[in-house]
Amino acid sequence: MDEQQVEGFKGRLLRQRQALLGLQQTADEAAKTVELDQTSVGRLSRMDALQGQAMSQERDRRRRIELQRIAAALQRIETGDYGACVHCGEDIAIKRLELDPATPLCIDCASEADELRP
Repeated sequence: MDEQQVEGFKGRLLRQRQALLGLQQTADEAAKTVELDQTSVGRLSRMDALQGQAMSQERDRRRRIELQRIAAALQRIETGDYGACVHCGEDIAIKRLELDPATPLCIDCASEADELRP
């Protein structure tokens, strides 16, 4: 992989990180504690609010994981290890990186990891 390709992936990763950080600011409002006062909110409305809060918390968890993946990919760029599988050391296919520039694994290692998951 040449330097221009690496810089292109770095730019994409930085833009993805910025977009996720922007979403995180707006999501903080949705994840606030739900008021349980039955006099001001009906039972079904409260249940809807609790469900919305749980969904917001799960989106936040996934966003944090993606931000960690992006940070790790940017670190690999800085150390010169970007594009190599962190498990076996083989090159990750460019097409795979184009789909997900934060991916740390080649297709074989990713398939193997998927098989191990319950």
